[in-house]
Amino acid sequence: MLPRLPSNLPAQLSFKLIKTYCESGDLTRAHQLFDKMPDPDLRSWTVLISAYTRRGCANEAINLYTRLRDREIQPDKFVLLSFVKACATYGDLIEAQRAHKDATAFGFHQDLVLGNAMIDMFGKCKFLEGAKRVFNELRFRDVISWTSVCSCYVSCGKPGLGIQAFREMVLDGVRPNSVSVSSILPACSELKCLNLGREIHGFVVRNGVTENMFISSALVDMYATCLRIKQAELVFNRMVNRDIVSHNVMISAYFENGEPAKALATFERMKVERSKLNYASWNAVICGCLQAGRTQQALELLSEMQHAGFNPNQITLTAVLTACTNLESLRGGKEIHGFIFRHGFLNDTTALTALIFMYAKCGKLEISRKVFEMISRKDTVAWNTMIYANSMHGNGIEALALFNEMLNAGVKPNPVTFTGVLSGCSHSRLVDEGLFIFNSMRRVHMIEPDSEHHSCVVDILSRAGRLEEAYQFIQNMVIEPTPSAWGALLGACRVYKNVDLARIAANRLFEIEPHNAGNYVLLSNIFVNAKLWGEASETRKSMRDKGITKEPGCSWVRVKNKVHTFVAGDKSNEHSDDIYTFLSNTSEKIRQAGYLPDTDFVLQDLDCEEKEDTLCNHTANRRSLCLKI
Repeated sequence: MLPRLPSNLPAQLSFKLIKTYCESGDLTRAHQLFDKMPDPDLRSWTVLISAYTRRGCANEAINLYTRLRDREIQPDKFVLLSFVKACATYGDLIEAQRAHKDATAFGFHQDLVLGNAMIDMFGKCKFLEGAKRVFNELRFRDVISWTSVCSCYVSCGKPGLGIQAFREMVLDGVRPNSVSVSSILPACSELKCLNLGREIHGFVVRNGVTENMFISSALVDMYATCLRIKQAELVFNRMVNRDIVSHNVMISAYFENGEPAKALATFERMKVERSKLNYASWNAVICGCLQAGRTQQALELLSEMQHAGFNPNQITLTAVLTACTNLESLRGGKEIHGFIFRHGFLNDTTALTALIFMYAKCGKLEISRKVFEMISRKDTVAWNTMIYANSMHGNGIEALALFNEMLNAGVKPNPVTFTGVLSGCSHSRLVDEGLFIFNSMRRVHMIEPDSEHHSCVVDILSRAGRLEEAYQFIQNMVIEPTPSAWGALLGACRVYKNVDLARIAANRLFEIEPHNAGNYVLLSNIFVNAKLWGEASETRKSMRDKGITKEPGCSWVRVKNKVHTFVAGDKSNEHSDDIYTFLSNTSEKIRQAGYLPDTDFVLQDLDCEEKEDTLCNHTANRRSLCLKI
C-alpha cells in the first residue's frame, strides 16, 4: 500500500514532486499528487501528459488533455506539443485533427517546433493532406520540417512525391541530415531510382556519415533493390558495425540476385559470430531458399529455427506451407495445420488461405473446403484460391458456384478470379458458361481481359472440339496471341486429329518461341498419328538442325520423407526390378478386367505388343506411382 501523500503543498513544490515521480517512472504517485492539486498549472499538465506518452500510455495522456479542455483551460504551446506527441504515438486521426484545430485556434499553428511535431503526427496517422497543410502554414521551415514531410510522403505510399520534396529541400538551401537521408533512401529503393540513390551515397561519403548504421543499411537495400549487388556488397563490407538489419538486408539481396550460396554463407557467419538472430533473419533465409527452389533445405531450416527457440510466425507459416505445396507433402502440411490450430492462428486469413491451396494440391479438396469455411472474413485472395482449387480438380461447376457466392457476398473479383473461373470452365467443358463469364468481364465488372483470359477461352473452345471457333477467336483477338493460346489450340489438334490447324498453330509457335522443344515434338506426334511419316521426320530433322533437344520426362514421389526421382527409360532406382514386376502384374489384371490400353498414344512405329509395353511400363509417372503404392 502506498503511503499517503501530503495535501495543500505549495504549487512549486507539487510541480517538483510530480516531475520527480514522472522521471522515476512512478506515474501512479505522480497522478495522485496531481489530483490533489486544486488548480494545477500548465507545467504540471505538460509534465504528466508527456510522462504518460513516454511510458507508452498515450490513451491516458489524451484523456488528461481532454480533462484540461473540459475545464476550459487554455493550453500553451508546450501542453499542445505534449498532446501532439501523444496523438502521434496513439495514431488516432480524430484526436490528431483536434490537436491541429486547437493549435490553430490558439495561434500556435505557425510555431516551428509544434508544426514539425504535427507533420510527424499526421504522417504516423497516414493523413498526408493534414501534414501538407501544416507544412504549408509554416513561415519558416528547417531540416526537420522537410525531413518530416518527406518521411510522411514515403510512409503514405507516395515515394515519388517524397523524392520531389527532398529535391525541393536541397534547392531551398536546406542541408539534409542523417535522418533526411535514411528516410528518403527507402523511396529510392521502392522506385528503383538508382541515380538519386547514388547522389545521396556521394553526399554521405563527402559528409563523413558512412558509419551511420541506418544509412548504410538503407544504402545496401537501395543498391540491392536496383540489382546492383556488387555495390550493395561493397557498402556492406565497409560497414564498421553491422547490425541485424544490415545482415538481413544482405541475405535477402543475395537471394533476390540469384546467389543463394552467398546468402546462406552470410547466415552461417551470423551464427558463428553469435549475432542475435531475429524472426526477420529466419524468415529471410527460409523464404529465400524457397524462392531458390531449395525446398528441402528450407524445411530443415524451419526445424533449426524451432530448436533455436523461435516459433514460426505468420510469414514463416505461409512460406513453409508454400514449400509443402510445391513438394505436395501432405504430412508436412498437416503438421503446419496442427501448429496453426495450437498457436491461435485460426483467425489468420493468409495462413488459412495457404492451407487451402496446400490441401488442394495434395488432392484433399474436401479438407480445403472445410478450411475455407473456417475463414470468418473471406477476402478476394481466399475466394480465388478456393476457385482455383476446384478448377485444378476439374470441378468447373463448383468453381462457378463459388464465383457466384463470392459476388453475392459483396467481394469484388479481380483478374485472377476470372482466370480461375475460366480455367474451371475449360476443364469441365462448360463452353457457354465460360463465354458468358468472359463477356461479362468488361461489360459488368469493368475488368479488361488480358492475354491469359483470352488463352483460357481458346482452351475452353479447343477442349470442347470447337477448333475452328478457337482459331477464329485467336484471329479476332485485340491483343497479340500468346504461346498459351496457340499451344492450347495445338494440343487440341492432337486430340481431335486436325492436321491443318496443327500446322498453322505450330508455325506461329515456332516464330514466337523458336527454342521450345515441346512444340516440335507435339507437331511431329500429330503427323505420326496421321501416318504422315515424311512430315514427322522433317519436323524432327528441323529440331536437330537447330540444336533443340527435349528433356526426358521426369516424375517425383515422396516416400517416408525421401524424394525419389524417376526419368523416362531410366532403371537406376534401387527398386526398379520390383517396380517393373508390379507394373506387369497390374497391367495383366487390368487387361483381364476388360480394359485395353489405347495404343494410339504410342507414336513410334512398333508392333502391338511393344506399343502396349511402352505405354504401360515405361512412363516416369507410372513408376513413381508404383513406388508410392
